[in-house]
Amino acid sequence: MSYQSRRAIQRGRIRFPDLSPRAYEHPADRGALVALRAIPGFDGVLKTISGAIGERSIRLLYLATSIRVSPRQYPELHQMITECATTLDLQPVPELYVYRDPMPNAMTIGLDKPLIVISTGMLDLLDDDGLRFILGHEVGHVLSGHAVYRTMLIQLINISASVQWMPIGAWGIRAIILGLNEWFRKSELSCDRAGLLCGQDPQAALRAHASLAGAQDPDEMDVAGFLDQASEYESRGDLRDSLLKILQISSQTHPLAAQRAAELQKWAAGPQYAGILSGDYPRRSQDKEAPMSEDVKAAASSYQQGFTTSSDPLFKVAGKVGSLVGGVGGMAAGRMRDWWQSGTGGGR
Repeated sequence: MSYQSRRAIQRGRIRFPDLSPRAYEHPADRGALVALRAIPGFDGVLKTISGAIGERSIRLLYLATSIRVSPRQYPELHQMITECATTLDLQPVPELYVYRDPMPNAMTIGLDKPLIVISTGMLDLLDDDGLRFILGHEVGHVLSGHAVYRTMLIQLINISASVQWMPIGAWGIRAIILGLNEWFRKSELSCDRAGLLCGQDPQAALRAHASLAGAQDPDEMDVAGFLDQASEYESRGDLRDSLLKILQISSQTHPLAAQRAAELQKWAAGPQYAGILSGDYPRRSQDKEAPMSEDVKAAASSYQQGFTTSSDPLFKVAGKVGSLVGGVGGMAAGRMRDWWQSGTGGGR
């Protein structure tokens, strides 16, 4: 069914005044962000480099080539994005653009004033509840301030072939890119949670994930079987398969589809999601009082728990070695911070 022929289903949803992104951010995502934000002046310099021309250029491009969502253009989408921003207490409401592309896609770009773009392929693929989940996901990126760090990842990828002059060398940059890819995968898990908070319908989120993976009509298939795929992927195979999995994921910016769906459903069934719905969540007004060390510890604990509870044979071996991983994203951010504070980056 096409987007134009559907009508939004109205129902009451809980709003979260003063919601802090700490409420939904994955521990590994949060730990890496803390390390990056600890770099003095890093955000400002990055915005100076990337935002002076890039952000204006991006907005002008979409303004001239896409449809800006408004009460007159895609009014139902405009209502959805407004509702999502209101639910997460984000102001102002980000600009939303629809662009022509049969591939389903949505992304948040920009620095000072991030905007959201969504493809016609995504509109055709999902029902209204699925679209609300996707838009809420992107609003989560805006609220968490992810765009500035995604920009850093893009910048590093663009210059990775010509960084021999840097003191940490090309291999160091590649290591940071791998770490940032690990962080960005975790940020996608974070914003899936934000999307769920907007729609407040775990089954709609699961249908959206299944549709993005290839389900043409989720209502006519066993969507729960999609979660069985994640369990089989996680538990089957030997050490060779474990190494293949690492190679498959290392350069990806998004989690693998079945694992991503399983991760969100696990969170939806847990106490943290239930607590947020009941009003028990961190407030944005208290963010300055939250100790950064707790976020780093939570990131390390998240990775360690993944090692100890995973049925993957390689993870079992790593678990016997001991607690060696405090978070790949955090380590990469730490390397960037050390380089920055050495004077090569931040001092000039």
